[in-house]
Amino acid sequence: MRSWLAALAALVFGAQALSAQQFTTAQEVRPILQATRAQWIALRDYEGKDWLYFTQILAWRCGLSDIFFAVNDGPEERLEMEECHEGTATPNALTSDDLDRFLRRYPAGSVTRVRIRLVLDDGTQDSAEFARKDVLMP
Repeated sequence: MRSWLAALAALVFGAQALSAQQFTTAQEVRPILQATRAQWIALRDYEGKDWLYFTQILAWRCGLSDIFFAVNDGPEERLEMEECHEGTATPNALTSDDLDRFLRRYPAGSVTRVRIRLVLDDGTQDSAEFARKDVLMP
């Protein structure tokens, strides 16, 4: 009986906690972004170019105010983000068909290092640097 009650309590309280979170604030997305730091970006050698993907970061953009990136020793650039779909069941869903929102293309083999700087909606920042070999998709 006790294990049944514990399971029921975990189910009820877990569901309440999950439904309360829409993952649209820095407080809600920070732990996810920290846990998935190694997957913030991906690099793919495709169609004779380096394709740099930002999909994972963009999937948690609702808690961010800005995304900046720099390739190799280049200047920092701001990545435009699709608006958050607040008031829907999936506010972080990516609905744009515009590939340029999710990726950048560079000459084949030219991307050796990428720096990322995230500005969360509470003003805090997080950053990471990635070597080509660490983010290159097979």
